[in-house]
Amino acid sequence: MRIGAVVGLAAHVDAGKTTLSESMLYLAGAVRKQGRVDHGDTFLDTDRMEKERGITIFSKEARLSWNKTELTLVDTPGHTDFSGETERALSIMDLAVLVISAPEGVQPHTRTLWRLMEQYQIPTVLFINKMDRYDGSRDDIMERLHRELSEQAVDFTEDPGEKIAMCDETCLDAYLREGTVPDRLLWQCFRRRGVFPCFFGAALKNEGVKPLLDFLAKAEIPTGGDVFGARVYKIARDAQGARLAFMKITGGTLRARDTVAKIGEDGEPEWAEKAAELRMYSGAKYTAAAQAEAGQLVCAVGLSKAMPGDGLGAAGGGQERQMRPCYACRIVFPNGTDLHYALNCLRTLEEEEPLIQTEYIEARREIRVHSMGDVYLEILQRQLKDRFGLDATFTDSGVLYRETIENEVEGMGHYEPLRHYADVHLLLTPLPRGSGVQTASAVPTDDLALNWQRLIMTHLTEVVHTGVLTGSPITDLKITLVNGRAHLKHTEGGDFRQATYRALRQGLMKAKCILLEPWVSLEVTVPGENIGRVLSDVSMMGGQPEGPEELADGMKRVRATVPARSCASYGREVSVFTKGRGSAQTAFHAWLPCKNQAEVIAERGYDPERDTLHPADSVFCSHGAGVVVNWREADQYMHLPSWKELRERRQTEARMDREMGGSASAYRGTREEDEALARIFERTYGPGKARSLTRPSRPESGGSTASSGHSDSAPNGREILLVDGYNVLFAWEEWKQLVTDGIDAARSQLTELMCNYAGMTGRDVILVFDAYKVKGNPGSAEKYKNIYVVYTKELQTADAYIEKTTLLARRDARVRVVTSDQPEQLIAMGNAAMRTSAREFRQEVIQVQGSIAEFIARHNRPGAEKAIERAYKEAWKKQHQKDS
Repeated sequence: MRIGAVVGLAAHVDAGKTTLSESMLYLAGAVRKQGRVDHGDTFLDTDRMEKERGITIFSKEARLSWNKTELTLVDTPGHTDFSGETERALSIMDLAVLVISAPEGVQPHTRTLWRLMEQYQIPTVLFINKMDRYDGSRDDIMERLHRELSEQAVDFTEDPGEKIAMCDETCLDAYLREGTVPDRLLWQCFRRRGVFPCFFGAALKNEGVKPLLDFLAKAEIPTGGDVFGARVYKIARDAQGARLAFMKITGGTLRARDTVAKIGEDGEPEWAEKAAELRMYSGAKYTAAAQAEAGQLVCAVGLSKAMPGDGLGAAGGGQERQMRPCYACRIVFPNGTDLHYALNCLRTLEEEEPLIQTEYIEARREIRVHSMGDVYLEILQRQLKDRFGLDATFTDSGVLYRETIENEVEGMGHYEPLRHYADVHLLLTPLPRGSGVQTASAVPTDDLALNWQRLIMTHLTEVVHTGVLTGSPITDLKITLVNGRAHLKHTEGGDFRQATYRALRQGLMKAKCILLEPWVSLEVTVPGENIGRVLSDVSMMGGQPEGPEELADGMKRVRATVPARSCASYGREVSVFTKGRGSAQTAFHAWLPCKNQAEVIAERGYDPERDTLHPADSVFCSHGAGVVVNWREADQYMHLPSWKELRERRQTEARMDREMGGSASAYRGTREEDEALARIFERTYGPGKARSLTRPSRPESGGSTASSGHSDSAPNGREILLVDGYNVLFAWEEWKQLVTDGIDAARSQLTELMCNYAGMTGRDVILVFDAYKVKGNPGSAEKYKNIYVVYTKELQTADAYIEKTTLLARRDARVRVVTSDQPEQLIAMGNAAMRTSAREFRQEVIQVQGSIAEFIARHNRPGAEKAIERAYKEAWKKQHQKDS
């Protein structure tokens, strides 16, 4: 038997959609008795709440065979409160049947569904139901469909060839040439939504249903290839509590106990789990399956991380939803209820209905949920009672707001309490309305390792971040990681979470923020005598009405877009003043700037600086303790350059590349980069002291740079060389093997080499080793042979020591700092010192000393490092006795 299409059934509530599914199942022999909604015995409405209310609440699937083709029907809710469930089902449909009631015609939710099908590009068939209750002609109906939905709607109950030809040029050419439209061209036109077949009937009496089934069974659906892919559209739980992931296989084959994975945007699996069991559901019953082929719907048991919208395997990624709630309310439980248990129950329901979007406000011990309407909340209340034994009520209903920014801004977050370190800079850029939150990274992996960058991206997407105006979720902005730094020894995973959150929050505090409110599409149908009242109401709401439009039976219709806050209960008002004859329907339209922003902010009373759960301040280390620095002042304490400085530096490098024929990159760390950094420093912090920041000329082999032409900038021509020992050890190739064998031996050999260098050049050399994390270390600064060797004390970094020393020593000598660490380089320049990169200093040492490798081989004697350590200890002991 051929695997046919997955056919979705959608309609405005009470259009007869479930009745049509019953008729199709009965005529195909899938059920023995044709059920009725009013009798509560339909095949697909199996939930007790569905039987009681006579509406479809949860999407269900059923299987039938027609003309040797296996069709899968997906019945979706028709009530607007459950349109999120309908939209998730639309994502896996090969084609849809949009059911329209002939007497009522195209209704508000019909248009909403039509727009969704257009956005998802779903081929659509129109079934005009309840023709037995309609007094007009088919031509009248087709005219209304052309006017309200599409000119490409074509009556298929008669020969449609000529009308199809008028919808598509390719079909027209074939029709003029052959006198008919070949099936191949018809299906191509149908799949690209170039034609919308229309069938007429009365599903309750099984009239007009067989021609519809004939058409659906012939549908040609392209396959997704041999590579496995699947799209999850629903999460549910069976009577035993097992988690069920309903999906459509888009390509390849899925077998029981296969491992499936969700692939992220970077091509790496976000998670991978085993499908322990496969089930083929039809109504409330299922059969176990060994495998599922492309085009089939299947339920997988054992996937704990799959969520609606997830693409598995080759399907990849997720899908952005169009249906969104506009309101939120507080959920109240009886005294003594365990809120954590209640929250877990709501999280379970949120997996099945993501639009719930549960929020727990810890400071007030309050749980809020998003609402699609009153019926939606009634069903949620019933589920909490029936499934979890929780009594709940809802109160404090209000409009959902969003926040965004108007200008580009950089947020900086630093987190450095005792034995922790993380630095994050984020660039926040506004995006067009409806873009959501997007993330990206512009940091080279040479500056920040890929694993840290991925961790930052995770922190940006793992929670819903809130704004600073009302504490509402942020949207319509792009967050780009532009700089970041980790410490080799002190950084832990949680440090970047703190730095990332603080950077984002600080950026929002600095930005010009905008409050967004939801606007809805409002459609009101009332008797003609009430139209004046409706037009007045719409104007009072702040909307611009269209119409009014004349309908049958003296009814008129008005459409408008209005703020959601102004029409929350307007449907009930319409029902009252029209004595039940009128109706009002709404659907989410867009997030737009709030017209009374100041009023809403004052009403909410949110103070972002008192929100301890979302701090914008940074934490710096000072004197061995974490110090909180206010977000307004934190920028001047940051260890990394700002995005503006980085951009200027890159522009300078690019210009140098052009001027030097693309070879500028070979000179990084030399005079040109010093000059560029100097310009950046001066623009940021003001002019430096009256001292040359230009690097001295390289000495000739075996010579000295004491008289290099710059001695006039230092008293008596004296030069002090501050060497960051560990930075040099890890930057020079010659030390790699020695460092691997033992850091003590490498440190000893570097000390000996610096003694030789100092003796041959006549410079004062201070060799600094970072002992920040050595517990109880008091630090030491002792003379060894002709140089000074410094071990910083506990909680003091080499950066801090070098900063202090350059500041103090610059009055007596020219100071030069040897390091490749950019923050240290900026510190040196800020203190009017020169700087030399570790790579350049290596060349200088080679010119003075000769081969470094030969020196290491010659001096790398067993026990040499111990001898040096003993010398340190003896000197330290003598100094201690002297001080005593």
